[in-house]
Amino acid sequence: MSSIRDSHRIVIAGASSLLGAELKSLLEESRFAASDFRLLDEEMAAGTLTEAGGEAAVIQAVEEGSFDCARFVFFTGSAQFTRANAPAARQSGAQVIDLSGALAEQPGTVGWFPAADALRNAALERGSAAYASASAAATAAAALTLALASTGLRRLAFTGFQSVSEAGRAGVEELESQTSQLLSFQSVGKPVFDTQVAFAMLDRYGSESLQKLSSARARVRAEVRLLLAGQATLPAVQILHAPIFYGSAFSACVELDSAADQAGISNACKAAGFALTEGDGPSNVSAAGESRMQLAAPERDPDQPGTWWFWGATDNIRLPAANAVKLADKLSS
Repeated sequence: MSSIRDSHRIVIAGASSLLGAELKSLLEESRFAASDFRLLDEEMAAGTLTEAGGEAAVIQAVEEGSFDCARFVFFTGSAQFTRANAPAARQSGAQVIDLSGALAEQPGTVGWFPAADALRNAALERGSAAYASASAAATAAAALTLALASTGLRRLAFTGFQSVSEAGRAGVEELESQTSQLLSFQSVGKPVFDTQVAFAMLDRYGSESLQKLSSARARVRAEVRLLLAGQATLPAVQILHAPIFYGSAFSACVELDSAADQAGISNACKAAGFALTEGDGPSNVSAAGESRMQLAAPERDPDQPGTWWFWGATDNIRLPAANAVKLADKLSS
């Protein structure tokens, strides 16, 4: 085990994904910059030329021995890819950090984000089978729930607005092409979502699409349960499609104790890692490139005593990647 802890090898499994590329970039700017990076992915991405640590690198398919001598293995690809390869990564003795959501419901997985230890009043559990750096939506929902637990939280309903980048580059390209086609009065192509996603708000994609908003909801709900670790009442969670390329916005309706005030609520949210904005409210544009969650000042509902409205935004790629790097740093200390 000591040889694994002393290893400088880091494996990014799912390296061709948007999340994998962002994670690699952040790792190269961190204390892990001098690591020996190994880039893995599914067969269809194998052979892709990229770079790691300032040198040319080729993404390889997973094979026997791919995880040997790794200190950390980050899973950033599809859930299916993670489930297929996580057992081998664990068996190698590496610390597994999952960003795909695949391991959230598996026994032995610990969820974490930077304010989690303080909010849950418990230190990070060491030596776990796997760790999860949850999606931006789940992190925002869990952080808001834990923050408001101290202000007399009674009920929280969270709605996340998902961008097409959750479907990877293919999703981004489809929204781009549909937007152009519709503005030119052409019929739209639908190979990724099997429906029109440009200029449309949706609660589901086409029946033939491999992208399922029902699966996105299930993932976020599982990650929220993992992050809360029984420390607060579970929120109601809804995930909807928004016709945006990147980022994630969210709205929450919260019932609190009648004694709660805006100053106390705002301070609790700041302690949970939210950056409260002034003036123009947060949006997926203002959150782009930021590793902190943004939140507008909470607003009291004038017709429902004890009810408050929240609006926020996050970078859906950078936030989980940045949290994963911070988690690795914490596990290394």
